[in-house]
Parts: sequence; C-alpha cells; structure tokens
Amino acid sequence: MELTELIHHRDHRESTEALLCDPTVADQTGGLDNEERNYMVYADDACASAVKTEGSLVLPSPTCSVVLDPVLNTVMTSAVHRLWRISFGRLPSLHGPGRRTDAERREVMPKKRAKAVSLPIVEPDAAGIDVGATQIFVAVPAERDPDPVRCFQTFTADLEKLADWLQQCRIRTVAMESTGVYWIPLFQILEKRKIDVRLVNAAHVKNVPGKKTDVEDCQWIQHLHACGLLRGSFRPADEICAIRSLWRHRDNLIELATIHLQHMQKALDQMNVQLHHVISDLAGTTGLAIVDAILSGERDPHTLAELRDWRIRASKETIMKSLVGDYREEHLFTLRQSLESYRHYQTQIQKVDAHVKQMMQTIPSKVAEGEKPPNEKNPRKTPWRNEPPQLRDDLYSAFGVDLTQVPGINTLTAQMIFTEIGPDFSRFPTAAAFCSWLRLCPNPKISGGQVLSSRTRPTKNRAALALRMGAQGLYHSQSYLGDYFRRMRARMGTPKAMTAAAHKLARIVYYMVSTRQEYDATFFQEQERRTQDRKRAKLQAQARELGFQLVPVATVSVP
Repeated sequence: MELTELIHHRDHRESTEALLCDPTVADQTGGLDNEERNYMVYADDACASAVKTEGSLVLPSPTCSVVLDPVLNTVMTSAVHRLWRISFGRLPSLHGPGRRTDAERREVMPKKRAKAVSLPIVEPDAAGIDVGATQIFVAVPAERDPDPVRCFQTFTADLEKLADWLQQCRIRTVAMESTGVYWIPLFQILEKRKIDVRLVNAAHVKNVPGKKTDVEDCQWIQHLHACGLLRGSFRPADEICAIRSLWRHRDNLIELATIHLQHMQKALDQMNVQLHHVISDLAGTTGLAIVDAILSGERDPHTLAELRDWRIRASKETIMKSLVGDYREEHLFTLRQSLESYRHYQTQIQKVDAHVKQMMQTIPSKVAEGEKPPNEKNPRKTPWRNEPPQLRDDLYSAFGVDLTQVPGINTLTAQMIFTEIGPDFSRFPTAAAFCSWLRLCPNPKISGGQVLSSRTRPTKNRAALALRMGAQGLYHSQSYLGDYFRRMRARMGTPKAMTAAAHKLARIVYYMVSTRQEYDATFFQEQERRTQDRKRAKLQAQARELGFQLVPVATVSVP
C-alpha cells in the first residue's frame, strides 16, 4: 500500500487507521505494538502529501505535522516550524474535521476511575421522608421496589397508603425531615404501625452545595439513615405530648388576654384617665372594680376611689386625681369590648386548667397516696395570677420531688419543665447531655489551636427559656445560687449570667429528678466556704499591696 494514496484519501480518519494497522507500514516504521496501534493519528484537510524519510512517516500541514518515530516510539508534532517530542501514551487529540467523537475517545483511551468508597449499611430496612405542606416524598432502598421514590399527598387517606407501601417494602425504621407541624400526622400514623420514626434536625442532613430537589433530599436522608448517621430528636411520651399541646395553647390564650388588657390601657389613656399609672395592675381587684363602675356610668372620683383595696399603696387622693378625665363615648365602647374579651380569655384559661388537671391525674404517681410536698420556706401570701390551683401537689406527685424548693423555680417553671420533657429523664444519659439539649452549655469553635468562639447555640426551647427566667429571679435571692448569679452578673453581664445560672439550675433539676432526692442547700456550704476564702485572700492581698493589715473584727478591742 502506497503512503501517498493513503494521505490523499479524503477520509483521513480511515486512512490513518489503515496506516497504523497495515503490517507493511508497520514493518517500514519499525513496528508498533498492540497498545500503540490503538492510538489514532489524524491530519486535517490541508494535508496534501506524505513523504517517507529515513523510516519515519511525515504528514506535512500548514498548521500541524505528525511524525511517527519507529526507534523512539514517540510522536513529534511541529507547529509554526517548532518541534516537540511527546510520549506516545500522552498523544493529544488534534482539533479539526478529523477529531475523535466522545464514544471513540472512551473506546480508545479509557480512563482509570477511582473506586467509589461506600459507607457500611447499618440499617438496611431504612427509608427517608421529606415532609412538606402539601406533598411528601419518600425514598426506600432501590432493591425493594421498582419505583423506589414516590410522592404522596398530605391527605389522611394518602398517608395511610404511604404507610402501607412502607410495610410492603419491609421498612422498619424511617427518618423524616420537616418544618413546622406538618410531620405530626404522619409521625403518629407510622408510630401506630410499629415503625421506628425519627424526626431529624435539618442541620444534620444538610447536603453538599448544588442542585436541591425534594427527590434528592429524601434519597439523601434515606442514605444517611441507612448508614446509621442520623439520630432522632427528643419527643416525650404521648400523654406528655397531649398535656404539652394544651399548655402551649394556654400560653397563647394568656398572650391574647394580655393584648386586650393593653387595649383597655390605651382606651384609658385616650380619655386621660391615669388609673393604670397609679395602681400596679389594672387587671387586679381594684383595677377591675373601678373599670366596671366606670362602664356602669359612675363618674364621681370620690365614689370610684372608695373601691380601692387596702393593699394598694397609692393614697385615696392620688387615685381620685387619676380618675378625672374626658369620658368619651367611643373610648368607653372600646373599653367595654376589651374588658369583655379579656374576661372571655380568662374563662378559657380556667377551662384549660381544669382539663390539664384531669390529664395529670392519669400520670403514674411517684409518691405515696396522700403524701404532700414539703412546706415552703417563704410561701407567697397570694398565688400567681396565672397559676392553676393545686398545681404544686400535682407536680410533686409526677416528679416524686418538689422542684419548687430550688431558689428561682416556681410552680409555673416546674410545670413548663414537666410539659416539655416529662417526669422521665432517662433519654439523657448525663447532666451534660441534658444541658446540651437545652443549649445552655458552651459551643466551642476551635481552629488552628485557637478558640474562635464559645458562645451558646441559639435556641427556642421552652424549658430553657423557663430556666433562664428562673435564673433572672435569683437576683434578690439570699442563697448560694443568688450569690452566684450576682457574682456572674458583675463579672460577665446579665445575659451571660442568666445562661450560667440557668445551666446550674438545669443540673440541679436533672440530679433531683434522676435520683429523686430533695433539694439540700447544705450541699453548697462547702462551695460557699471556698468562695468566702477566695474573697478573704483577695482582700488581704490588696491590703498588703497598699501597706495595710487586715484584722478580724472579733479580735479588735473596743475602748
């Protein structure tokens, strides 16, 4: 076969393949092994002739020429009258009409791909669910169903079909991601089917940046759950969840009642009646009595001031001056409706309290029948306005200890802990785990051996907020916890001191509920002694620095 005939052939691709595979050419060029014959060389349309020079094949071109060297088994390319010698295994693809297609490139020069590293499967019967407001995407293992990813509506009938499909696929555990309360109906249905359901934190299943779809999300959740990388969020028992729902509804009712109380104050301001600036509580005994009399048509300040309760610190003359105003009809109408709405919500709150009390009677008691909590050291003369009756006795029966003995924790704080967590703290193996769940512990961020930040993580945990409010009430407490809060407040400021004191309260509550031991203030006597020793040593050091000597008061002789 003549080399010139091959080069002048219009199909350069076939001519070059024939050139490399022809045994006569191989003999003339010194021979090419099988691996070298698999590579293809192309010339562009401008290639016009082939010249055989000293056993090498030269393909001249205005832009490029390729030379097969039989001795060195290399390819030499020249462009703009310059030469490079490139290894045969690194032959670049030439651009132009003769370049290879993707299929040919994969066939001719296969790339060695790294083997994908797969994590071990811990939960083979795991599914992933991405819950939305109107659609739910579910992914099961690919070998369980020809269509491993399905979409369901959020109607109850569709949720039942979803549960049936999971049972057909032999799914025993499910991880779901959701926002809001959309997950609750599906969670309860799957729980009734004896399927282990785990509601996971969205931050724990965050995928790598890129395209994000509901299908990919549920598949990613299923993969992570199958590898055992997800853990479920804390959810108390069903009876505690029921009480929690009612107690949160009660908080909403209190907020709505407060809004109407503010409307009453605004109506009085518009009439320049300064009653709510004279007495501390417009919704108290004196405030409501005077407002009822005003709405009944009474305008005499002396008569209205006679309704003052004996516990009011403001004098009768001051109250009389505050009741002189411009009683306009439109503001009186607003005042009347606001008062009716306020009392309506107060009635609703009382009904919720009665229903919650009935539900708490079903909680197993941890104390003997008829046993009462220990006597309070400093009992309030009047209960809190929003405190349900006999709440302290019910909490003592449920917890087995009286949490109100701890400084800073009252019955409402203890009730919030009960409704959010329940009387069983076994889900938290240690006090540190409990405080971490409440997000009352530091969250250190270390990089390069340096602590970048140690701030606590933000949270909306209601139990944590209740403990923070209790910690704020330690400011006037004459106890070790009160001294600790004031000391931290002076050193770090009020917000950080509240967090530190709430952390200490959380550990005390965990220890009391876990061990069922009452609060013992003597436990802190040793810590109080150490604190006093540190203060004494600091004062003595300052006195020596200033040239003085401290002498105890008991050893000083009085003339």
